[in-house]
Amino acid sequence: MAVETPPTKAAKAQEQAQEQEQLSLSTAAARNLATTTKSEPQMQGISSRWLLRKLPWVNVPGGAYRVNRRLSFTVGDGKVTFDKNGSKLRVVPAELAELPLLRGFDDSTALGALADKFVQKEYDPGQIIVQQGRKADHVFLVAHGKVEQMRPAKYEGDAVVGRLADGDSFGGNMLADGEGKWDFTARAVTATTVLALPHTAYKAIAGQYEGLQSHVQRLRARAQKPTNKAGEAAIEFLSGHEGEPSLPTTFADYELNPREYELSVAQTVLKVHSRVADLYNEPMNQTQQQLRLTVEALRERQEKELVNNPDFGLLHNTDFDQRIPTQSGPPTPDDLDDLLSMRRGTRYLFAHPRAIAAFGKECNKRGIYFGSVDVDGHHIPAWRGVPILPCGKIPITEYQTSSIIAMRTGEDDEGVIGLYQTGLPDELEPGLNVRFMGIDEKAIISYLVSTYYSAAVLVPDAIGILENVEVRPHD
Repeated sequence: MAVETPPTKAAKAQEQAQEQEQLSLSTAAARNLATTTKSEPQMQGISSRWLLRKLPWVNVPGGAYRVNRRLSFTVGDGKVTFDKNGSKLRVVPAELAELPLLRGFDDSTALGALADKFVQKEYDPGQIIVQQGRKADHVFLVAHGKVEQMRPAKYEGDAVVGRLADGDSFGGNMLADGEGKWDFTARAVTATTVLALPHTAYKAIAGQYEGLQSHVQRLRARAQKPTNKAGEAAIEFLSGHEGEPSLPTTFADYELNPREYELSVAQTVLKVHSRVADLYNEPMNQTQQQLRLTVEALRERQEKELVNNPDFGLLHNTDFDQRIPTQSGPPTPDDLDDLLSMRRGTRYLFAHPRAIAAFGKECNKRGIYFGSVDVDGHHIPAWRGVPILPCGKIPITEYQTSSIIAMRTGEDDEGVIGLYQTGLPDELEPGLNVRFMGIDEKAIISYLVSTYYSAAVLVPDAIGILENVEVRPHD
């Protein structure tokens, strides 16, 4: 006798569905006959790109832009780097060429011998490193920490005249004679590690390498020539005279080897299958949409290069004497005031959005409200009337620090300018062209998309950077 098995759950569900009569057209079927309302393809990586929008762009028909300047005798300090072996530090020998009187010296053997003579020293917060009026007979390299340079104030106490951070140096001019005196007091603000080179150790090395000693003496003589406050060769005048004195003769000398900026390029090959371009162009042209998104990505890369490129990027082309560290870590109103005071006519401040937020928190702590200005119809936060524009291309380091860039712009104002070339073949936008490359045996259409660009700093004080800006949240 056969045993009747009970129906499964799936079978029961199917029977119930069949019993329910469909009363209207399903949405799945209806969509086959409907035209949906759709957006253009969206791209999350598009940013405001304020840097590209606010830089004045100069056409460079020859592909290169030469910045002619007056001859300058300034050989200002650069930053040095260090090798670390546990708790022991050693300056990278080649980096000693960043010291003022070693600039351009390339004898690796002599530099290596000098590097071995540096002595590592540790200082606690508040401890004096050098005292004003004492004999200046050491070169100091700040390996880690912050140092304040102070002089007596006019009435009482001390005034801070400079701040030094990782990679900075002071006392480099003592290489010439070692007989001068410190004209400031250097005090450690945080726990600080420095490498110090005594003048006696330098003399011992210079006695072994004649080229080293002659190089230092040559740069020392050059630095002693009359200059203006910007370090340029002075133009002599005689003013307020009476009678018939002999007038001085002068001329404005120029740099013999001015900096030239060549246009850089960002390129990609866009590929679109001919079947897609032929059959799926309604209601949106597929090739145009592919091209639009490709151009957006190229513009993002262009702005990133203008900030970070080691050859022409703004972060790398700012003079060392136009860089200052923050006083305490996060960006404060005092820090931005110091940054603005370093140049005339600052037009814009650029900062990572997190750095702008950190500055806002510091203003809130002090009960300060920083206003806003209208920039192209947008309400942009501003400090002292200078807009603070967001730029996500400014990097944040692993230590959660960033930089804030201040700049003056335009050729007429001796500022920062963008460089491009217009009138390119098959130009789509100024400085950007799209060239047809053909169709291959797989029926794929190829387009070469290129954009050409660079940036130039016309005079050193056109741009400055507030460094070591902490963007971590603070309680």
